[in-house]
Amino acid sequence: MNFKDLGLSEETLKAIDEKGYTEATPIQEQAIPQILMTKDIIGLAQTGTGKTASFTLPMIEILATGRARMRMPRSLVLAPTRELAAQVAENFNDYGKYHNLSMALLVGGSSMQEQIKKLEKGVDVLIATPGRLLDLFERGQILLSDIKVLVIDEADRMLDMGFIPDIESIMKKLPVMRQTLLFSATMPDEVKRLSETFLSNPKQITVTAAASPAKTVTQKLVSLKSWKQKEKVLIQLLETTDVTNAFVFCNRKKDVDQLTQVLKRKGFSAAGLHGDMTQPVRTATLEKFKTDELRLLICSDVAGRGIDIKDVSHVFNYDVPMHADDYVHRIGRTGRAGAKGEAWMLSTDSDEKFLDAIYEKIDMKIPVHHIDGDKSKASETTDKQSKPKANRSPKGGKARAKYTPNGEENASNTSTKKHHNDDNSKCVGFGGEDDIPAFLR
Repeated sequence: MNFKDLGLSEETLKAIDEKGYTEATPIQEQAIPQILMTKDIIGLAQTGTGKTASFTLPMIEILATGRARMRMPRSLVLAPTRELAAQVAENFNDYGKYHNLSMALLVGGSSMQEQIKKLEKGVDVLIATPGRLLDLFERGQILLSDIKVLVIDEADRMLDMGFIPDIESIMKKLPVMRQTLLFSATMPDEVKRLSETFLSNPKQITVTAAASPAKTVTQKLVSLKSWKQKEKVLIQLLETTDVTNAFVFCNRKKDVDQLTQVLKRKGFSAAGLHGDMTQPVRTATLEKFKTDELRLLICSDVAGRGIDIKDVSHVFNYDVPMHADDYVHRIGRTGRAGAKGEAWMLSTDSDEKFLDAIYEKIDMKIPVHHIDGDKSKASETTDKQSKPKANRSPKGGKARAKYTPNGEENASNTSTKKHHNDDNSKCVGFGGEDDIPAFLR
């Protein structure tokens, strides 16, 4: 459906057009008219389906008339992480550019005084993480009695991070007469209870099966005998697959730092991202990745959800996630907006129970890739590979060069290094230490 058919104003449509969008995604097509009719909404959709715009666009329309008062925001969006909150703020800036709406972003790791100054001027849209919002409320710096629209974004992630008690505390401070929008990829019991308690006769919109991987993502598994092989295997995959840019996920923050240093020493353009970093560093790192200054983002699950970066070619799960839902969200960083993507995962024998949980969640087994003799050969369970594709710029510009381990870039699709595979469209994995080529031992 065209955005022009959804009841949006000319100002909002102009901003959408400048972003290059004309057709609404399924979640946007179904949610926007319901939100404009001031109905409570439960939106269930997998990552990368356009959930953020599905609530920011109608909120801009609803808030277009009216006036914000000092320390009394008119709407509130709660997000589980600083990065998700910043992305929502970016959406409001982009789509609300022709409306005279004010906004404040309340997240930890940033100056509280600057945030208080914005609140004192009055804001139409308040975007916050639960901890910072409650902190400012308890300090008497904000009143929540004029909230007309509340959005709880990534509700299941809120549950995983232990924010549900904070959410309940915040909702009790809001006026009873309000519109509430809850968006989530899954509906665990605690989130369901939250919706039953605080939403009024909500309209449930389910676009796809909850927690299902995007069909545009090709999933691949490399089974290893030991975790000690991971660094070598990841490096070979980066060298022999058609990587233009990628998220690399680790389960632990210290592994993010260690792997980042290893890859940088190998000449890769890489940086780490995790929750212990200061907010300015996290923001700057993410911006460099968005603008192609960085090719590899080594991260914890702080980047697993909602970070919307177009044309990410690959996701590498250096560690098998301990929660099945996290797997779906991690691989959702690629294959977005109809583009194709690849998701690789490195596993060992100790990951069996986590893999079983993932298989149950996605209702399929991930094809295993291995070495057959001296030649690279995919497992029979994998799909046939096509010829290597030319590298493409994720921003639609010139073709980008492939990685080389010494930091130099080669614009051709096949490597000139002797130790590279002749056909880099083949899939590579290892069954044990003896299977690793000599140059990687």
